[in-house]
Amino acid sequence: MVQGTAPYTVVPDGSITTPQGFRAGGLHCGLKKTPRHDLGAVVCEVPANAAAVYTTNLVQAAPLKVTRDSLGDGRLRAVLVNSGNANACTGKRGEEDAFQMRASFAAAAGLAAGDVAVASTGVIGEPLRMDRVLDGIAKLPAALSADRAGADAFSQAILTTDLVEKTGCVKLEIDGRTVHVAGAAKGSGMIHPNMATMLGFVTTDAAIGSEALQRLLRTTTDRTFNMITVDGDTSTNDMLVAMASGLAGNRELTEDHPQWAQFAAAFRFICETLAKAIARDGEGATKLIEVRVSGAADEAAARAVAKTIVGSSLVKSAVFGADANWGRIIAAAGRAGVPIDPDAVDIRIGDIVTLERSRPIPFDEEAALAYLKGDTIVIAVNLNMGAGEAIAWGCDLTYDYVRINAAYRT
Repeated sequence: MVQGTAPYTVVPDGSITTPQGFRAGGLHCGLKKTPRHDLGAVVCEVPANAAAVYTTNLVQAAPLKVTRDSLGDGRLRAVLVNSGNANACTGKRGEEDAFQMRASFAAAAGLAAGDVAVASTGVIGEPLRMDRVLDGIAKLPAALSADRAGADAFSQAILTTDLVEKTGCVKLEIDGRTVHVAGAAKGSGMIHPNMATMLGFVTTDAAIGSEALQRLLRTTTDRTFNMITVDGDTSTNDMLVAMASGLAGNRELTEDHPQWAQFAAAFRFICETLAKAIARDGEGATKLIEVRVSGAADEAAARAVAKTIVGSSLVKSAVFGADANWGRIIAAAGRAGVPIDPDAVDIRIGDIVTLERSRPIPFDEEAALAYLKGDTIVIAVNLNMGAGEAIAWGCDLTYDYVRINAAYRT
């Protein structure tokens, strides 16, 4: 989106606690080997209308069952998150531990158990050290605050192999009231566009019903978080949760509200900001890759082609090596599983035209090399078949990706 024409304004110092009604915090309870925060929470002072989307991996971690149960009535008061341990493939014990986390935090924070969602991230197949988790949960309510320090502590608590925190905040006017939309996410490896490819949390003080929020979340996810990839692996724990306090005081937002499009644009901007930050922070990554596909038969076809190109190990390796190998790009487009005209494809790498109507165009290799040494690489593919468009984001594939994942568990 072009910021100059957007109906919202970025809040540079905003955070997940900027929307009215939210507090957050984090601390170290001992799940991580290093003394980094590994337990955090976001809490709303009023019952928030809420929505969530989850991984499509059939192997799903215990916290997802807990969160689905809590969201049965479309409302939440809190999300409790731990890093350092995924609590996945841990059997009956893992499920009991996840429900115990929910109950313990609810008691410590003065909430009903059904008001609390639970999310976990980290190593698969190891039981949680519940003595440490429960000790941390007892201390966590005192660490919650509505200021930036609390938000930063939460953002740190959800990280695993991430190198940077991923946050964003915008504001806009709805019915003459100032409305905020903010978010925080984690994700660096095990990232593939297959819902939701990370842990993500979006807060807003807009008045919006849970059903409308769920529809907006799913549609937006398809165009943002489901359009990123790092390594082609979909995690067992992926979850994206949105909470709306309604404290801004606007008239309840639905698709019929005259300012629905403006709110949806702000919501998408936050999700896209977080999604791109995840792709840029891919394990071992040195470059963000953006693939723009146009001229597809429809949007679904464009999305399939864009995701296939950005997820190609050969394309990712070529970008890492600053090799303008357009052959890998058109080959990836051809295996995306949707119809293309193999004689009508145009490809640009940055501003450098490499292919027109599937015919090679002589280009300046030195200029291409210089461009590909940058930290953001844009690949544009026009299929010349229709009006379908889509954008996908990923990163280069480097030696460090193998190094990081070769010793992730140990």
